[in-house]
Amino acid sequence: MKIYLKQNVWDAALERIEHIFDEFDDVVVSFSGGKDSTVTFQLAMMVAEKRNRLPLKVMFLDQEAEWQNVIDYVRDVMTDPRVDPMWFQMPIRMTNSTSNDQHFLHCWTEGDDEDWMRPKEDFAITENIYGTDRFFDLFPAIMKHHWPNKKLAVLAGVRAEESPARLAGLTTAATYKWITWGKAVDKKVGQYNFYPLYDWSYTDIWKSIHENGWQYAKAYDYFYQYGISPTKMRVSNLHHETAVHQLFYLQEIERETWNKLTKRLEGINQARHMTKEDMFQAKKLPYMFKDWKEYRDHLLVNLVTDQSYQDAMRKRFHAMDEKYGLMKDVSKLHKVHIATVLAQDIDFTKCSNFEQSPYAITYRRWRRGEPKDIKFVQKSEAKDWIPVAV
Repeated sequence: MKIYLKQNVWDAALERIEHIFDEFDDVVVSFSGGKDSTVTFQLAMMVAEKRNRLPLKVMFLDQEAEWQNVIDYVRDVMTDPRVDPMWFQMPIRMTNSTSNDQHFLHCWTEGDDEDWMRPKEDFAITENIYGTDRFFDLFPAIMKHHWPNKKLAVLAGVRAEESPARLAGLTTAATYKWITWGKAVDKKVGQYNFYPLYDWSYTDIWKSIHENGWQYAKAYDYFYQYGISPTKMRVSNLHHETAVHQLFYLQEIERETWNKLTKRLEGINQARHMTKEDMFQAKKLPYMFKDWKEYRDHLLVNLVTDQSYQDAMRKRFHAMDEKYGLMKDVSKLHKVHIATVLAQDIDFTKCSNFEQSPYAITYRRWRRGEPKDIKFVQKSEAKDWIPVAV
């Protein structure tokens, strides 16, 4: 249940950031070039200027295969004289959801200079000394290395509107003192991530950007022109499982980026010959399979060539079969698994999103014998989950 206050989200966010600056001597903005981190950066800059806490430290973890217009925008932010930049262009691995054989893009690998999407920035941090090459593991490792045994607050543009799991995670329990809108990275040392825009809507984001005349990545204008829903507009590496839809119009907008990416990474060029539905999902069950589960198992064996990934997917799918096997329309589950295989989603983002949906949560409550929200279950989609009359 949402509780609305008289205070608007703009004032609330500024008040939260003010409080973080009160509590922490070291405050960093985690920047992606996206709309949410844009607003987080601008609000943090307002507070830092007011408190004479400039330059404001801003960090950006460059995934190499990015929109060029996003990189141009990030460069404008990072070269602002009020910013102390930490632009990481170092060897990391990013999941490639477009190929059955080349599972990762090995970003910024030394010796592959001619193959890079673009040259490195003169002021970039180029050596990976953090003990990991995976994207999400790098953030706590960077914090630990550059701020050893020091309190640290990292501000990021995460909003609860984007998923039910985020809503629960950012409103349920206190992370730091009374603050729920954050995540502890190292409580013992005092290092935390905070999300001061957690209760903003995407409409609040765009209102603040346009009314203040703030610069933003032009990729969003292209998304709008191509009819992408505002809630689906995402700035990320171009081969990530949640951003691959951008491949279907990248070649029309940034031809040079498209040409470089097709040379850099296997699987990209198939977007030129297939529709999104053909490439990343299956809408119609082929006649030779008795059900979607059989089709899923066929695709798993024949498309996932790395045995370790195939074994991991089989284990995850089996666990979910056991948990959700009594669903009234279990094909919903198996279609998620098929999408996982087709997108080579070895981090299981699609499976996690499935399990975090309100319908899956209600189903698990039903399996445990807990009271059900009748009005919720009676919604058309929920009826496909609970296999009994309610």
